[in-house]
Amino acid sequence: MNLRWLWRAALWARNPPSKKRVYLVLTVLGMCTALLAYEYFVGWPDWATTNGMERKGLRP
Repeated sequence: MNLRWLWRAALWARNPPSKKRVYLVLTVLGMCTALLAYEYFVGWPDWATTNGMERKGLRP
């Protein structure tokens, strides 16, 4: 663990985030989890898949 992370943790413990910020972060995490679960159980939609065109030029 880095000293910078310890410093940030100490500052966060002294001044915790507001309830509104916590709700915002939890909402975003919930939406990301729901999207991941939808993709895992239902699958990737066909309209979001590319045509499979190859790139022209140098390949690494």
